[in-house]
Amino acid sequence: MGKRRAGRELVRSLSKKQKKHLREFGEEHPFYDKGSIIVQVEVKVFACCFIGCYCCCCLHLCFPFQSEDSDKSSKESDSETEVEQVSGYHKLLATLKTSPESESEEEEDESESEEAEESEAEMDSEGSQKTGEAEEGEEDNSDVPEEKEATDTAEQVLSQEQADGTDTSCDPRRGVIEEFTDVKHESEFSLETNFMEEESGDCNADKRDSNPFKQHMDKELEEKEIEKMSTLPKTSSQSQWPRLGQVIFSSTLEKHKTLKADKEVDVKQLHLHKPLESTWPKVNKQFLSAVDKPVDSSFTPLQRELFCIMNSYRDLFYPERNALTNGEEIRHAYCLHALNHVLKANAQVLSNNARRRDRKPGTDTDDHRDQGLTRPKVLMIVPFRECALRIVHIFISLLEVNDKKKIDVSNKKRFKGEFGSDPEEKPPNLKRPEDYEAVFAGNIDDHFRIGVAILQKSMRLYAPFYSSDIIIASPLGIRTVIGAEGEKKRDFDFLSSIEILIIDQADIYLMQNWEHVLHLMKHINLLPLDSHGVDFSRVRMPNLNNWSKYYRQTLLFSALQDPQINSVFNKHCFNYTGQVAIRNVPLTGSISHVVVQLPHVFRRLEADSVTSVIDGRFQFFIDKVLPEYRDAIMSHTLIYVPSYFDYVRLRNYFKKEDLNFTHICEYTKKAAVCRARRFFLKGEKQFLLFTERFHFYKRYTIKGIRNLIFYELPTYSHFYSEICNMLKATDSGVDATWTCTVLYSKYDAQKLAAVVGIDRTAQMLQSKKNVHLFVTGEN
Repeated sequence: MGKRRAGRELVRSLSKKQKKHLREFGEEHPFYDKGSIIVQVEVKVFACCFIGCYCCCCLHLCFPFQSEDSDKSSKESDSETEVEQVSGYHKLLATLKTSPESESEEEEDESESEEAEESEAEMDSEGSQKTGEAEEGEEDNSDVPEEKEATDTAEQVLSQEQADGTDTSCDPRRGVIEEFTDVKHESEFSLETNFMEEESGDCNADKRDSNPFKQHMDKELEEKEIEKMSTLPKTSSQSQWPRLGQVIFSSTLEKHKTLKADKEVDVKQLHLHKPLESTWPKVNKQFLSAVDKPVDSSFTPLQRELFCIMNSYRDLFYPERNALTNGEEIRHAYCLHALNHVLKANAQVLSNNARRRDRKPGTDTDDHRDQGLTRPKVLMIVPFRECALRIVHIFISLLEVNDKKKIDVSNKKRFKGEFGSDPEEKPPNLKRPEDYEAVFAGNIDDHFRIGVAILQKSMRLYAPFYSSDIIIASPLGIRTVIGAEGEKKRDFDFLSSIEILIIDQADIYLMQNWEHVLHLMKHINLLPLDSHGVDFSRVRMPNLNNWSKYYRQTLLFSALQDPQINSVFNKHCFNYTGQVAIRNVPLTGSISHVVVQLPHVFRRLEADSVTSVIDGRFQFFIDKVLPEYRDAIMSHTLIYVPSYFDYVRLRNYFKKEDLNFTHICEYTKKAAVCRARRFFLKGEKQFLLFTERFHFYKRYTIKGIRNLIFYELPTYSHFYSEICNMLKATDSGVDATWTCTVLYSKYDAQKLAAVVGIDRTAQMLQSKKNVHLFVTGEN
């Protein structure tokens, strides 16, 4: 009975959304500081002999050696491929009752992560009960399911949750999440059964709003043009814009026509759909300052130039999105463009419905090709539920002309409950950087998807995908629907006719699971496997010819330029109108924000290719860098490792060589993190392996650092100065012995420029010698 009560109490202490995440993935979200309890769940075996995992918490499509305890990995990987009879949620509940470490973790206060003294006091008492590998920060081996009694306890707790009204719609045992269905709303929002005069009384709306929507969508490409885009390289040109800076235009079909940013924009000249002309100035008023605001403009300088490119239906890559400064400006701009596109497309269909109804028998109807093979037109990829919540609120604001004409939003209460934030779930108020607070504001759950159907006076949330105009989803949420080859329940037909793809905050997906983004790009704009009741006489010819990808506009927003993000934009964007990329080079790097007096040594390693640089960096590190730090005088050395794969490789090497080290990664339990930090601060461990993804989600201050090694340059340039400034957290008076070593190659040019600036980068790449920089704190 005691075991059952313990299981129930632990489950009831979790919030509703944490239970939901546990049921789906078998572990908590890495954002929260409570220790993650990882259990085995059913997975699929992918190519290259590694195990695939949909959970965004598993950043790297989990290699078998991904577990903190590498000795268990081979046994676990053998059993993972088998179909389990008991769900992962049941097994998780079974582990809750037996883990001795979980009880001590519940007693720890998160504030100890910021105060080293409290951490030492708590972990000293805990350390007396743990020896061996537990003191090394390894995970406890007790997290495994045991007997049938535990399973029965899990079933009883789950049944009690269901009796109490707990949401189990995402329970993996029920298979794929059932999409919302409602016959009443289905008929109300069906484009096939509605007409323009019923919606707005303006049958000529599509003519008035013809430019540039109709110019882009009605152009029919020829086969020779498609062949050119598939074989010939793109021609590029560049220009300087007042706000965006250096803008690169590239196209294959024709020489680029210079696109200039208008200094002032009249809303009536943008060919916005009628309701948006009056609502946009009111919605965007919050971003307009009294100083910069032109007399007759409703756009900020940044929005004006971005929307000029969006409205031309070219692909766009903007790598300077900042959650603190311009993030909301950009979100409002692309929401306006997406909603404008959907309203125009739907107005065209509704108007043609009326014409077809009134046509004479025997009249040719080929002029009414106004649809794709499926209804969804816009796909918006965002990282968290909070982002989806803000997007829907912007849509509602843009559709409400005034306070008297409120838009009818179906399922609004359900949406608020599932996508809104719960104050009780917010972690304790610790000191975190402003950019961290901005990124992780609100509901940060990253597994969701929602269909939105829009007509001019009404909006339907939770619409089935095939009845939706806009789909808002996270990479993980869309990946679980697309599925993988060989799975029974998978669907990607709804992606066949996407006309606008918006990927916002792409840099965050590098910290989640970039494979989900690549998987999406491989399945978008493919011919559907089923007709889904489409009227082929209304389908545009490019869609029937499988040329949809050449008409799709991709809008990509990121906080940084990264080779993986650049690759998606260069290899998966085929818009016939061309691509526009913002390519500004940083004049000063983040090294100027280092406030401690610290010598920086940049050591260059040689590599013949991008693939060989991985092995080359490891060999360079163990042969030339590590020997210099093996001496006891070089204690308190933190090794910053951006890649989890590199971290595992280094960890295994350090274990093999029996070096005195400890390690912290995104999968390390909270208790193990506390021990590792205490051991490192006291000098009991000479080395600390530290992953970038842990720093991204936690932003802990590591005390006791005297020597820094950047195994690779950070993905986020400001992480460089943050890590360097951690040295001032130790008041030991030994700043004269501080060192900082950075490994780089010629393939790290973008990251290097973001850290040291473009001028120094050019010099460092030309010279093959090590570069010594000294930061005085006044740079």
